[in-house]
Amino acid sequence: MSATIIKTEAKGITVELFIPILSGKQSMGMLEREELIQQSINRAGQLATQYALAQFDTNGSPITVNGKKQTSKGQVSKTYQTPYGETVVYRHVYQTNAGGSTFCPLDSDARIISGSTPKLAKMISSKYSESCVNWVQKDMEDNHNRHLSRQFIQSLSRSTGALITEKQNWNYTIDVPVESVSTIGVSIDTTCLIFCNDGYSRATVGSISLYDSGGERLNSRYTAYLPENGKEQIHQSFDLEIKRIRTLYPKSFLVGVDDGTPESRIFLQGRVDAQILDFFHAGEYLFKASLAAFNRKAKANEWHRTTCHTLKNSENGTVEVLKALESLLEKQVNDKKKEIIQSSIAFIRSHLHYMEYYKYQQAHWPVGSGIMESAGEEIIRQRLCHSGMKWTDNGVRTVLALRCFNKSDGMWQQFWNKVNRHGR
Repeated sequence: MSATIIKTEAKGITVELFIPILSGKQSMGMLEREELIQQSINRAGQLATQYALAQFDTNGSPITVNGKKQTSKGQVSKTYQTPYGETVVYRHVYQTNAGGSTFCPLDSDARIISGSTPKLAKMISSKYSESCVNWVQKDMEDNHNRHLSRQFIQSLSRSTGALITEKQNWNYTIDVPVESVSTIGVSIDTTCLIFCNDGYSRATVGSISLYDSGGERLNSRYTAYLPENGKEQIHQSFDLEIKRIRTLYPKSFLVGVDDGTPESRIFLQGRVDAQILDFFHAGEYLFKASLAAFNRKAKANEWHRTTCHTLKNSENGTVEVLKALESLLEKQVNDKKKEIIQSSIAFIRSHLHYMEYYKYQQAHWPVGSGIMESAGEEIIRQRLCHSGMKWTDNGVRTVLALRCFNKSDGMWQQFWNKVNRHGR
């Protein structure tokens, strides 16, 4: 197979491809031919990217950087990683007469990140936000015919995550008209991670979701914080997000959905117009009680489903569920199981005023059973809490930065648009 640039003109280039898909017609299957097609297209992509990168180079004339004159040391070759494969470009590298660090206009103007073109950086960091480095490596090799080292994938993802954090002052718009938003759901969730050196530690995720008058979700944004940020800084940062959203949508009703912990509840007080216990957490306590009361798991699951349905859809759901829980104490169970049932009863009793789910649904408020079921589940547990995973601080920071932006509606594309326009 071969690819050759056969024509260049002001608007672009023409690449000629030869793909040997007809040789050995009887022995070559369709999958093999498709692999050859992809390899050939990748080769064309390498040539086109090489040509495109060269357009960002200078003609070698002196330039001024930060008020200082720099001159070219000549064109030096560099290997760039692209979505299609490696490509080598000879580009001018500059330095002052006094020596010191060098500067490459091509790397700056083409938005190169850790030796990678921005498209590859976007691909890799998106995949890494979703799954582990081994999966990313396999996906790139199996589906893109690109073999990349684990070290490169992690390094590129770290650089992208650091860039997201560095550019926190960039303004990210929410493309939802003011008149469309009736309710704003605010939640804060804390979960545990296993760190390499410090054992278990906690990370906090805040989410803000916009809903229309019918309860349909229009937009969600996530923010995550590590323990070293300190509780005060975590709360200050999320408080700014809540104030910003109030300013953008001043007539909308803010509903706080929490996990029932005093810390979350106290934080949301005064910042929202109403508070709700996340239905997911209420259901967890009901499930614990059902497992303690019934020996057969099928019976426990049936009781749990029925009770959750009552809690959510009956006008007097809280009263009915509390009675159902209290009736479990009449069953013949040991003291340990009885304590679990009593603990669930105590929890439900102490949160009754935050569990009027029938009323909340009539008002089309979020109750935590949809996108807000658990910000911690969406951002942290689904990616960082798999069996055997242990993390460093830098590793967690990278994933949280990438995942929050990738899961927040509109922010991932806005970030890359800004990188394309403004650079690093």
